[in-house]
Amino acid sequence: MDEGGAIGIFGGSGLYQLLEGAREVKVATPFGPPSDSIWLGEMGGRRVAFMPRHGREHSIPPQRINFRANLYAMHQAKVERILAPCAVGSLRAEIAPGHVVIPDQFVDRTWGRADTYWEGPQVQHVSAADPYCPELGAQAAAAASRQGATVHQGETLVVIQGPRFSTRAESRWFSGQGWGVIGMTGYPEAILARELGICYCAIALVTDYDAGLEGSADIAPVTHEEVLKVFAANIGRVRQILFDVVKQLPGQAGCSCAATQPLPQLASS
Repeated sequence: MDEGGAIGIFGGSGLYQLLEGAREVKVATPFGPPSDSIWLGEMGGRRVAFMPRHGREHSIPPQRINFRANLYAMHQAKVERILAPCAVGSLRAEIAPGHVVIPDQFVDRTWGRADTYWEGPQVQHVSAADPYCPELGAQAAAAASRQGATVHQGETLVVIQGPRFSTRAESRWFSGQGWGVIGMTGYPEAILARELGICYCAIALVTDYDAGLEGSADIAPVTHEEVLKVFAANIGRVRQILFDVVKQLPGQAGCSCAATQPLPQLASS
C-alpha cells in the first residue's frame, strides 16, 4: 500500500463501500463532533479516509454541518488531499443533468457558518484567489472523461445557505453573473482545507436546472425528489470516477496548496 499521506473523501454514506478493509474510527476534535466517524481503508493501493458529509443517515442538513470539525478530523487522519463529490444544480443550458463540473472558483452566499480556524488573538489572512487545487482538478476531470462523463472545467460554484432552493429571481441573478452551478456544501469546505494546507477538489454532479431554465417552459424548477433520483442514477459513475482519480494520483502533490503557513493551534496535531 502507498505510504504517502492519505486521500480524504467527503460524500454520501454509500461511498465508503468502495474501500477495501474499511475500519470505522470515531473522531473527537477541538471544534466539536464531526458529521460521523471516519472510515479508513484502501482504494487502488492508496490509503483513503472517508466521511459521510451529512452523516450516515443523511440526517444533517447543509446549514448544520460542522465543517470545521469535519476538516479537522481529516487533518488528524493525516489526509493531504481531499476529493469532495457533491450534487449541484445547473445555471446554464449547456451544463445538463448528468454532467460533471470541476469548479475552479466559488462564490459564497452562505451566512453564519464557522468558516475559519483563525479566531484570534493571532490572525492569518489566507489567500482564496484560487481556492481549488489545480492538480487535483485536472486529475479529476481526466478521470471523469475516461468514465464517459461530459465534463466542464473552469466553472464557478455559487454556494447558498440552504436548505431551500433558489427563487427564480436569485437564479436569474446567479446565471446572469456567468456562474455555472449552484450547491449548498461547497463553502466553507474548500477554504478550511486551504487553511489546513490540504489540497481540495470538488467533483460536482449536475442533478437539475436550478429554478428551471429561463425562457424554457418545459423545464420545471428543481425538487428534492428529482435531485435524489438523478444522483442515485449516477452514483455508480461517481464511484468509478473516484476510484479512477485515486488510482492515478501521483504519490506526491505537485501543487502549492500545502504552502499555507501552519496555524499555531494545529502545529502539534
